[in-house]
Amino acid sequence: MRILLINGPNLNKLGTREPEIYGHDTLADIEARCQALVDELGHELDCRQSNHEGDIVDWIQGDGVDAIVINAGAYTHTSVAIHDALKSYAGYKVELHISNPHAREEFRHTSYLSSAVDAVLAGFGVVGYEIALRQVCQQAK
Repeated sequence: MRILLINGPNLNKLGTREPEIYGHDTLADIEARCQALVDELGHELDCRQSNHEGDIVDWIQGDGVDAIVINAGAYTHTSVAIHDALKSYAGYKVELHISNPHAREEFRHTSYLSSAVDAVLAGFGVVGYEIALRQVCQQAK
């Protein structure tokens, strides 16, 4: 199975951006742990990050992946384009959040993505990435 892990805007700043919310791990730290896990489970992982909505839409529309795990960052609460791309993607999809958006500012309580994915995982910190990937790999069995 080939899994696409997408991280949206500002997630390239993990480790330094609001560590009281997002922790001290960098995106490179998280991606390395995710890669090791997926390798151990016998699958392939493609990690990507962009601050640009169109890049994310293009990646979702691309060919050759069996599942997507997406932390769309702020685009979770604003992007009809990413919602529509996810709706048109036939593989397994997981929406991921490091923090619990429902415990934060009210504008973060609405996700444009949740109705377009198979599962939502929030509030587990950066460990959520590994939980999401384990679930995705379980779907392959």
